Amino acid sequence: MDSVNRKIIEMLQNDGRVPYSDIAAYVNLSEAAVRKRVKKLESEGVIDIVAVTDPKQMGFPRQALVGITVDGDVEPVLAHLRELEEVTYLVVTTGRYDILAEIVARSDAHLKEAIYKKVRATDGVRSTETFQYLEINKQIYNWGVI
Repeated sequence: MDSVNRKIIEMLQNDGRVPYSDIAAYVNLSEAAVRKRVKKLESEGVIDIVAVTDPKQMGFPRQALVGITVDGDVEPVLAHLRELEEVTYLVVTTGRYDILAEIVARSDAHLKEAIYKKVRATDGVRSTETFQYLEINKQIYNWGVI
């Protein structure tokens, strides 16, 4: 990753709709060269330009992080959890939990259903602990160029 790509990424993280001409002026390249670099970064999976939404504004006012302890192999559990529409973030961890899953829900009843009938009912899940979000104080998307 060269410094030019880092600068391009930094600009896109600040505004994913910034014109290639603005980026080109910032990094001293042609617009075509910037477009080519952005397309390459996308095709290599380095960046993905998407609209970031606020779950509350999209009708999902309930959010929670669920710590999941698994009996045996985590892969079958992960495969099932990946398919759940309520799961928006899924990671394998070390420490107290094998997996952390972020869940969004339309209501308390929906959150309860997602946890009890979908997550906890998954074969291989031994136990869960739920941390319901009261408020989000920081959420960043430009950590890649820190």
